[in-house]
Amino acid sequence: MTATARTASADSARADAARADSARISLAVSTVIFALRADADSTAASLRLPLVRRIREPFKGRWALPGGPIEAAESLSAAAGRNLVETTGLRPTYLEQLYAFGDVDRSPGDRVVSIVYWALVRSEEADLAAEGDNVRWFPADDLPDLAFDHNTIVDYALWRLRTKMEYSRIAHAFLGETFTLSELREVHEAVLRRAIDPANFRRQMEGSKAIIATDQHLTGGRHRPPRLYRYNTSVELTDNGPLARS
Repeated sequence: MTATARTASADSARADAARADSARISLAVSTVIFALRADADSTAASLRLPLVRRIREPFKGRWALPGGPIEAAESLSAAAGRNLVETTGLRPTYLEQLYAFGDVDRSPGDRVVSIVYWALVRSEEADLAAEGDNVRWFPADDLPDLAFDHNTIVDYALWRLRTKMEYSRIAHAFLGETFTLSELREVHEAVLRRAIDPANFRRQMEGSKAIIATDQHLTGGRHRPPRLYRYNTSVELTDNGPLARS
């Protein structure tokens, strides 16, 4: 065999190996779902997320983010939504693509690339989750050792959420259509894990034009009823820029 033939044969072998390796790469979706929920022995809400217990290897018995495979005829966001319904029963209104995680050794056996979404739900929506032995809510900042690289994924999602709280109207996803400034401040405090001065917060929010005062007031309290606000709906909650939603 000539040197040229040997080189061509080696190149062909490498190409065959690459094709074999690519055939073992699978694509999946996972979702980090955040909600503000209070403990049974506390009235203060904290940031929590649901996890599902794996019932098969790898990592059988370990907790993990809800997710699953992508069907050939569905979009990534549709796959994320479907897997959420199938694993937790949740249908969040805020669902945004977070990041793609594809380290070579993130999964034993065949390589798996996960397209990760994050979702925000109100507390009353979170109460509809199908909890049980294999679905449970955990404090977002105090998780067990999760399957795969899911601890890293949650850490990244927390960073993104807390960063966006400082400049976007993402807090709206945790609230109803109308809310008081105290309720809005409590959302910020729970997510950011720090106290916020009420007077400064009021000035900041009213000066941002992100919220609009309504003519309604919250009733039922012993003091002067606080005014209800709503978010400025001229700005989309999820901004996909020039990309069409899919």
